[in-house]
Amino acid sequence: MSAVGTVAVIGEAVKTAGFGLAGAIVFECETPAEVRQAWDALPDDVLTVILSPAADEALRATAGRGSGPPIVVMPS
Repeated sequence: MSAVGTVAVIGEAVKTAGFGLAGAIVFECETPAEVRQAWDALPDDVLTVILSPAADEALRATAGRGSGPPIVVMPS
Protein backbone atom coordinates (compact mmCIF):
# COMPACT_ATOMS: atom_id res chain seq x y z
CA MET A 1 0.00 0.00 0.00
CA SER A 2 1.31 3.45 -0.82
CA ALA A 3 0.15 6.81 0.43
CA VAL A 4 -0.56 9.50 -2.12
CA GLY A 5 -0.58 13.05 -0.92
CA THR A 6 1.01 16.42 -1.07
CA VAL A 7 4.02 18.14 0.43
CA ALA A 8 3.47 21.67 1.75
CA VAL A 9 6.16 24.26 2.33
CA ILE A 10 5.70 27.22 4.71
CA GLY A 11 8.17 30.07 4.98
CA GLU A 12 9.65 33.21 3.52
CA ALA A 13 9.40 33.61 -0.27
CA VAL A 14 13.16 33.60 -0.73
CA LYS A 15 13.40 30.17 0.94
CA THR A 16 10.29 28.51 -0.53
CA ALA A 17 10.12 29.67 -4.16
CA GLY A 18 11.73 26.63 -5.78
CA PHE A 19 9.59 24.02 -4.04
CA GLY A 20 6.58 24.82 -6.21
CA LEU A 21 8.53 23.60 -9.24
CA ALA A 22 8.67 20.17 -7.61
CA GLY A 23 4.91 20.07 -7.08
CA ALA A 24 4.71 21.20 -3.45
CA ILE A 25 2.03 23.55 -2.20
CA VAL A 26 3.89 26.71 -1.19
CA PHE A 27 2.69 29.13 1.46
CA GLU A 28 4.87 32.24 1.28
CA CYS A 29 4.73 33.81 4.74
CA GLU A 30 6.64 36.82 5.96
CA THR A 31 5.03 37.23 9.41
CA PRO A 32 4.22 34.86 12.29
CA ALA A 33 0.50 35.54 11.75
CA GLU A 34 0.78 34.44 8.11
CA VAL A 35 2.62 31.27 9.20
CA ARG A 36 -0.16 30.38 11.67
CA GLN A 37 -2.81 31.09 9.02
CA ALA A 38 -1.00 28.85 6.52
CA TRP A 39 -0.69 26.05 9.10
CA ASP A 40 -4.39 26.24 9.87
CA ALA A 41 -5.22 26.18 6.14
CA LEU A 42 -3.25 23.04 5.27
CA PRO A 43 -5.34 20.74 3.06
CA ASP A 44 -6.23 17.30 4.39
CA ASP A 45 -4.10 15.50 1.77
CA VAL A 46 -0.81 17.03 3.01
CA LEU A 47 1.48 14.23 4.17
CA THR A 48 4.58 16.27 5.09
CA VAL A 49 5.26 19.93 5.85
CA ILE A 50 8.60 21.63 5.26
CA LEU A 51 9.12 24.73 7.40
CA SER A 52 11.73 27.45 7.14
CA PRO A 53 13.54 28.07 10.44
CA ALA A 54 11.56 31.32 10.91
CA ALA A 55 8.25 29.55 10.26
CA ASP A 56 9.19 26.84 12.75
CA GLU A 57 10.00 29.48 15.35
CA ALA A 58 6.71 31.29 14.65
CA LEU A 59 4.67 28.13 15.19
CA ARG A 60 6.49 27.29 18.41
CA ALA A 61 5.93 30.85 19.71
CA THR A 62 2.18 30.75 19.12
CA ALA A 63 -0.21 28.05 20.19
CA GLY A 64 2.15 25.40 18.84
CA ARG A 65 1.68 23.00 16.02
CA GLY A 66 -1.07 20.92 17.52
CA SER A 67 -1.74 17.76 15.60
CA GLY A 68 -0.89 17.52 11.97
CA PRO A 69 1.41 15.91 9.45
CA PRO A 70 5.10 15.23 10.09
CA ILE A 71 7.35 18.29 9.89
CA VAL A 72 10.81 18.84 8.43
CA VAL A 73 12.65 22.07 9.23
CA MET A 74 15.06 23.48 6.63
CA PRO A 75 18.61 23.99 7.83
CA SER A 76 19.48 27.59 8.70
